[in-house]
Amino acid sequence: MKLYIAEKPSLGRAIAAALPKPQKNHKTHIELANGDMVSWCIGHILAQADPEDYHADLKKWRMDTLPIVPEQWQLKPISRTRSQLTVLRRLVKQATEIIHAGDPDREGQLLVDEVIDFLKVSKTKKANIKRLLISDLNLPAVKRALNSLKNNSDFMPLSISALARSRADWLYGINLTRAYTLQGQKTGYNSVLSVGRVQTPLLGLVVRREQEIANFISKPFYQVHAHISLQAGEATSFIAKWQPSENCKPYCDEEGRVLVKALAENVVKRIDNQPATVSRIENNEKQQAAPLPFNLSQLQISAAKQFSMNAKLVLDVCQSLYEKHKLITYPRSDCRYLPKEQLKQASGIINMLAGTSLPCNKPAQDANQSLVSKAWNDKKITAHHAIIPTEKSPEKLNLNTFEKNIYLLIVRQYLVQFYPAYIYQQTKLSLIIAGGNFVTQAKTEKQLGWKVLFPKSSKSKTNNSQQNDEQEQTLPIVEQGQLLHCQQGELVEKHTSPPQSFTDATLLAAMTGIARYVNDAAIKKVLKDTDGLGTDATRAGIIDLLFKRGFLQRQGKAITATEVGIALINALPEIATLPDMTAQWEATLSAISEKSASYLSFMQPLTSTVTEMVYGASQQSFANLPKVAFKPKRGKRSFKKKVAKKAS
Repeated sequence: MKLYIAEKPSLGRAIAAALPKPQKNHKTHIELANGDMVSWCIGHILAQADPEDYHADLKKWRMDTLPIVPEQWQLKPISRTRSQLTVLRRLVKQATEIIHAGDPDREGQLLVDEVIDFLKVSKTKKANIKRLLISDLNLPAVKRALNSLKNNSDFMPLSISALARSRADWLYGINLTRAYTLQGQKTGYNSVLSVGRVQTPLLGLVVRREQEIANFISKPFYQVHAHISLQAGEATSFIAKWQPSENCKPYCDEEGRVLVKALAENVVKRIDNQPATVSRIENNEKQQAAPLPFNLSQLQISAAKQFSMNAKLVLDVCQSLYEKHKLITYPRSDCRYLPKEQLKQASGIINMLAGTSLPCNKPAQDANQSLVSKAWNDKKITAHHAIIPTEKSPEKLNLNTFEKNIYLLIVRQYLVQFYPAYIYQQTKLSLIIAGGNFVTQAKTEKQLGWKVLFPKSSKSKTNNSQQNDEQEQTLPIVEQGQLLHCQQGELVEKHTSPPQSFTDATLLAAMTGIARYVNDAAIKKVLKDTDGLGTDATRAGIIDLLFKRGFLQRQGKAITATEVGIALINALPEIATLPDMTAQWEATLSAISEKSASYLSFMQPLTSTVTEMVYGASQQSFANLPKVAFKPKRGKRSFKKKVAKKAS
């Protein structure tokens, strides 16, 4: 008897739909006519054992029992899904062959693997387990996957990586949360001080950003604009900006901005009604390829920018589009590339989209199906590929606003792969006026290409008005050495701006590009290819957890730290609040999944670090903590629940 073990009931039913009929549907499994079975986990049905499961004395939080480091790691059944585990135990015993059908990522790999280990499957049977990888729940895609089974043993490094991550989170979180909570209690703080290897550095990013804003002192700086015409008496045709020389550096900041008003005023006087010589002309034709399809993080960032949706909501909507509606492929992907094999389905997807009444129908009709973008690259594919639409039509589905918006974002990012490059000519003029160097540039679009699917909004034009003004200037045709005329100089006073508070989009971008916030040069180098704090599948949950713990709060679109969040970061040792260590761990976890690092090379140093940090906790002062925990406002909480309910 073959036993298919899926990660969730929805995936199990999708697998059964592609297998022979007739079938008997049970609450916990599906029985096929030939005696084979399809069953499932219900997400995680096993959890890491609690400290008191190892020894009853560890139930009470005491500093003298820390650090807690299990000699033999244990899992225990989750009570609400215990009955499903019982069914799996019976089916596994009866099975002659097992097919692992967890989600196609490291957590999905571990989730089913740990059930198989927990149920003590024999070595012989375990060696013959097959792996079924499904990223599209529609019938044709599931049938294709069933014909492409792989050996489960090939995915053991992925499972070991997830296991290391799970145990690391337990070691770090359990020990440091207990240690710092006990210290907080000494000063009268009445709640848990949660510490995690990802959540705490993320909170540290927000706290440091708010401190930068609070300590920021705005300073004026000055620019000089020259209004240039072809000859004296003509209307001004374009503006060129003064470029301070080396001699001006003592009067500029590190970014080259002039800080001394008198210097800029002197330049304005000198260039009024003066000849302007064209010293250099640069004409460059540039091409910009279409952006890659989405992975989860990039989709969450785009949705936050365009629709002000938080990361958790985007993930919930994606799960609905994947499991309930079957309109998109597996959403928890960290990959932005597609296998070349997928090109066979491209025509069906595009033709389906062209036949809908949605706004994507015209772009789909205009798509050039003969184009193959850089997105199709087998070498870039890991356990899963980018998020794309399936061949199923959304036409008769009653999608809510959130679902429709996210679906159309995914569709657009897929369709641009079948549009030509955006081509433009960049023209840069350098002018000499009264001995000073002035520069202007303009961009002339020659082929919109894929950008026809990204019309410019008035909002984006407003936010980048100066940059747009410079780019949208029309420059006259001139020759090198030609004399033009500077009608007048203009002094433009500006002020330095503080950094912006994080938003949903920028906080996610910070997590995916964490190397920018890492201090250690060696770690920056390590993170070049494995950049990221957390994973695509976990980032939304980590952000959401910080809100639930009362460490973060929203002020409009801005995400800021609460009083408790600030006090916690200020009380913790720097190593716990910076992303350096955690980012390096993420890089090592990725290396484990790629067979270039081992489980022990990750866990042994981590255990030593946790031991040192527990000892250091007893030396930390928590005197600035408030006496009571921050609680989110009920109104905001209920709003989030309504939104989540509507999305699901």
